[in-house]
Amino acid sequence: MYMPAHFEETRAEVMHRLIHEHPLAVLVTLGSTGLNANHIPLEIDSEPAPFGTLRGHVARANPVWRDFSRDVEALTVFQGPQAYISPAWYQTKKETGKVVPTFNYIVVHAYGSLRIIEDEAWLRGLVERLTTRHESGRAEPWKVSDAPEDFIKTQLRAIVGIEMPVTRLVGKWKVSQNRPAVDREGVVQGLGAMKDANAAAMSKLVKEAQTS
Repeated sequence: MYMPAHFEETRAEVMHRLIHEHPLAVLVTLGSTGLNANHIPLEIDSEPAPFGTLRGHVARANPVWRDFSRDVEALTVFQGPQAYISPAWYQTKKETGKVVPTFNYIVVHAYGSLRIIEDEAWLRGLVERLTTRHESGRAEPWKVSDAPEDFIKTQLRAIVGIEMPVTRLVGKWKVSQNRPAVDREGVVQGLGAMKDANAAAMSKLVKEAQTS
């Protein structure tokens, strides 16, 4: 990933937070027919330091858990808020006109070798953790134990676990750090005026970058 120094994020805890808040990853592997991309929710465990471990599961029918190179590390991509940035928001536009549009975004790339896990207890623990987390905001959260036990056992046999100890973690926070302060303030105001969740999140990120 192209990485100008002013956009690089190196703090593992910050990158882990993005993974936790945006867990749907693009898992990229090298298989017998070339590159393969799968979209899989993953959980991040901060251990072992410094980069942690990613865990998730795929359908047993998905060939990715059998057909991947053991000699080439897998790549997982986690995308946070992103937003189009209009040059009309820059003070520099009024002063020189020498401005162009861009996109702001935050993203984490995690690298590591995949481990395949078929143990039922491990899979059940993973599914219960994922369910508990994603159901936690509901008035009546669904639990794995709400379903018949024989049904759950059948479903568990239809999935395969994947675990990836992370060997390298790369973060890119492109949040207008390369613009003058007056332009960044214009971006904060321009994004803040939009009725869009991504724009609001990006406005906050740009504002935070001004004070960090």
